[in-house]
Amino acid sequence: MQRLEVVGELDEMELRAIVPELQSLTERYKRAEKIQQALYKISELSSSAIDLDNLYLEIHNVVRDFMTADNFYVAFHEKQDERIQFSYFVDERDEERVRSISYEKIKTGITAYILRSGDTLVMTQENVDTLAEKHGFEILGTPPVDLIGVPLKRDGNVIGAMVVQSYHDNVRYSEDDYEVLLFISQHIVTTVDRVKHRELTEQLIAQRTQQLSEANQGLEDEIRERKRMESLQKTLFEISELSANAELDIIKFYSSIHRILQRLINAPNCYIAIIDDEHQRVSFPYFVGKSDDTSQTRSLGKGLTEYVYGKGDACLINAETINSLLKAELLEESVARKMLRDGNSWMGAPLLLNNKVEGVIAVQTYGNSDDYDSDDLDILRFVSQHISVAIERRRSAEELKNYNRQLAKKVKERTAELDLSNQTLKQQIEQRKEIELKLIHDAHHDALTGLPNRVMFNNRLELAISSKGRHPQHNFAVLFIDLDRFKNINDTLGHHAGDEFLIEVAKRIDKCKRSHDLLARLGGDEFVILIDSYTNFRDVEAVAQRIVDSISQSFSIDGKEVYSGASVGITEITDTYTSADEALRDADAAMYQAKNLGRNRYVVFEINMRNQLVEEVALEAEFRKAFYQKSFECFIQPVLDIQNNDVLYFEATMRWQRKDGRYMQDAHFWDLADQCGLTYGVNQLLLDATFRQLHKWKLDPDHKHTKIGMTLSIEHLLHKKSLQNLVQLIECTEIDSHLLMIELSEQSLSKFSKYLPNVLDRLQALGISLVLDNFGSETASLSHLFKYDFDYIKLNANLVNTVSMSDKYHRLVQSIVMIADNADIKVIGDGVVDEACKLELTQLGCHYVQGEHVAPAKRV
Repeated sequence: MQRLEVVGELDEMELRAIVPELQSLTERYKRAEKIQQALYKISELSSSAIDLDNLYLEIHNVVRDFMTADNFYVAFHEKQDERIQFSYFVDERDEERVRSISYEKIKTGITAYILRSGDTLVMTQENVDTLAEKHGFEILGTPPVDLIGVPLKRDGNVIGAMVVQSYHDNVRYSEDDYEVLLFISQHIVTTVDRVKHRELTEQLIAQRTQQLSEANQGLEDEIRERKRMESLQKTLFEISELSANAELDIIKFYSSIHRILQRLINAPNCYIAIIDDEHQRVSFPYFVGKSDDTSQTRSLGKGLTEYVYGKGDACLINAETINSLLKAELLEESVARKMLRDGNSWMGAPLLLNNKVEGVIAVQTYGNSDDYDSDDLDILRFVSQHISVAIERRRSAEELKNYNRQLAKKVKERTAELDLSNQTLKQQIEQRKEIELKLIHDAHHDALTGLPNRVMFNNRLELAISSKGRHPQHNFAVLFIDLDRFKNINDTLGHHAGDEFLIEVAKRIDKCKRSHDLLARLGGDEFVILIDSYTNFRDVEAVAQRIVDSISQSFSIDGKEVYSGASVGITEITDTYTSADEALRDADAAMYQAKNLGRNRYVVFEINMRNQLVEEVALEAEFRKAFYQKSFECFIQPVLDIQNNDVLYFEATMRWQRKDGRYMQDAHFWDLADQCGLTYGVNQLLLDATFRQLHKWKLDPDHKHTKIGMTLSIEHLLHKKSLQNLVQLIECTEIDSHLLMIELSEQSLSKFSKYLPNVLDRLQALGISLVLDNFGSETASLSHLFKYDFDYIKLNANLVNTVSMSDKYHRLVQSIVMIADNADIKVIGDGVVDEACKLELTQLGCHYVQGEHVAPAKRV
């Protein structure tokens, strides 16, 4: 009322002045109301829009209500999506062009700038160049007159852009248009999300409905299939029961099969045909059909039965397949005509018996209304397989009855035979037991002497060692016995005599041991005794001494008196032993010590014996290694004329310098080579070194006539290829054989006396001089000087160095020199250690001398 009063007080001029303001307010209210209506409409679109395309069209219409928006588009760009999607695009000029622009190009445009920056863009034809240069974007389409672009945001993140543009000078956008578009953009994202979610939900519902429908259809199919399988399973059980009833008549069996089949398929007419392949005929033991259908036995032809028989698989034949079979000449024309006339639908399946088609089961209908289909064929095929099994079972049952009757007869006959053979079998079992006991005995006893063997002895020894560990007060000892000169008895009297000798030895040793001690033969001439439960170690030594005394007595073998001896090693079992091998090893070591001390005695094991064996094994290993690595060195030492010191010849020898820098003595060197079985190889190395030195001297005028000698073993010379290799060396090197001298030791002459003459004769025939080396080291047998044609004899070094110490040795050497002179053999005194010794040899008439005092050896 007050406002009216005020208005009433205004004059006309004042009223005219406020009319524009009132009109502006009215327009603003109308615009605000319109914006409110637009918001309601946008909100309603989330539920009323059919899909997103319809939603964007309605949003376009809302924008048109506020401004001229003939050119309008909405673009989205999610972070996980690498492409800008123009969800709605209406443009009077560039609609087709923009859709064909590549993504790489679009990334440089206005839309990409809004999406990237999240800022609004108000562009006019006046500021387009300035904005493009400032913000770094390109105008990809037709340059607009005016353009407004606003970002679409979700939770503060830019997800899209909404743009309107004008290409006409008469359509320009105002600040109000910008505010409206910005305002609308802030509300449409939620609406778009709702429609998208609803559309996605509807799609998921449709997909889930489709899945449930398909699952329901699958369940219905599965139910139908289960019912079908239950029916087939029931049929199978019934067929199995029928086949198990062997008393059921075969015709009733077939009839029952037909009745069961009718429950599964339409089978008013059924027959079973049996094929006689041998006689080419088909018979019908069961037949139900029309009166004009024949069921007589007939020859094989081109009927439906024969077709299934030949194909070997179930077949469905109706009017559609008749003509093709007739055209292929697989069916008789009369059969085909009758099938077409009656409108038959026929199915047949083979009956496989013993993996061979022997029959056919067939069903048929009359009239097109009852045609069979593939499902019916599958059922018939399934049933036919089980009918085949049932028929085969009945056949097997019949055969089994016949077989049982024959078997009962054979069992009766066989029982009588078994009663007779049982007696024989009992006898064989008894014999086998005796054989097994003998095998067990033989496995643990020596076949020759009947004594326990190594296996049984080791088992008992292991038990003794275990007992010693548990009960230290129990005493055990092992005696290792090796027979002396057993090889000589074998070689001279033969192996039969050797076996008798071993049997007699076993008897003597058995008498020497105590009753509860275990005697065993390890093999060859080795025996062992396990001394059990002694109180004093002297008891063990007493057993050993009795054995030594007994074996040393003479034996009468094949009417000949022979002698032997026993070397016995003793080891006492202590708790340090863990195995039988360890105890036998130490007893064996003590036995070898007894042999080294002169044999025919016993020795008690001491730890240094084992150490000595270990050292010998290590020394042999070192020697072998040096041999294979060719670490041996060749030395030469001259043999001088005792009167004028002229060189008679140089003696070449092989020496070995060990790790400690000392050279091994010659005697020990050759003994070790013999133990290692390398004498031949070392001799060959000496030969090679000797001939290299001769070849070197051959080129030296001062030494071209110098002789060289070397000590070779008799075993080497007796080797079948040694002389041949020696001749080849002489020929290859073109060495004068008269420059070569070979020294042979006295020890080996008596050992190989019967083989030597031929070898020595061949050597002298080659012009090689012979030297009897180391004379006087043993017997100093003068017979060697006359039995063999030696050019020189070399006195043993120990004999030479004792000449001045004893008149007896003085006269011995004097006698040897005199005998050698009478035999025209020159004497060499070896190992001269001082001038007095040399002077003594000169007075005795010795011709030549050798030794470190006269001239030391030097390496070549």
